[in-house]
Amino acid sequence: MYFNIGKRIDKFDNYILFIIKKYVHNRYLDIIMPIVTLTGNIGTIWFIIAIFLIFDKTYRLIGNSIILTLFIGTIVGEGIIKHTVRRTRPCNKSFEVNRHTPKPISYSFPSGHTLSSFAAAEMLSLYFVQYRLLFMSIAFLIALSRLYLYVHYPTDVIAGFAIGVLCSKIIFFILQEGYVQRFFIFKNLI
Repeated sequence: MYFNIGKRIDKFDNYILFIIKKYVHNRYLDIIMPIVTLTGNIGTIWFIIAIFLIFDKTYRLIGNSIILTLFIGTIVGEGIIKHTVRRTRPCNKSFEVNRHTPKPISYSFPSGHTLSSFAAAEMLSLYFVQYRLLFMSIAFLIALSRLYLYVHYPTDVIAGFAIGVLCSKIIFFILQEGYVQRFFIFKNLI
């Protein structure tokens, strides 16, 4: 049964990558997509936004929430899941793909760029609802760039999206309910 599901997932992933290669690839996106993916390296764009928020006392908690979300998401995605699943990247299986970015050395599942982007975008959206479309569009472009550059499968990106949004919602809930503050108050009483 597992083998049959695995074959279906591989078929879906390869079909989507084929469609992107055949109908989306062009010389303009060959220039743009490496730049877009670069903004997602180690959550660069999201860290920059968080730092700007931290410098403003009014938004310091939001900036710290974003950094916490990126940190937890990295531990879950890069530290635990990638090293458990150990999925080979599509660029490591095919030599015919003309890539415009250095070959990543880590595993493929889940997409770390997608995970961190949607985790940060969701956290920002929870606080700044009016800019949700902007944040999600940036995250979507970063995720799409990972497929375009043939460094992730679609299911890697889907998993990164789901894990990222889940991490941000859990952290937001914990911060809103005051569990962190209660822990530190309890710890000071001991």
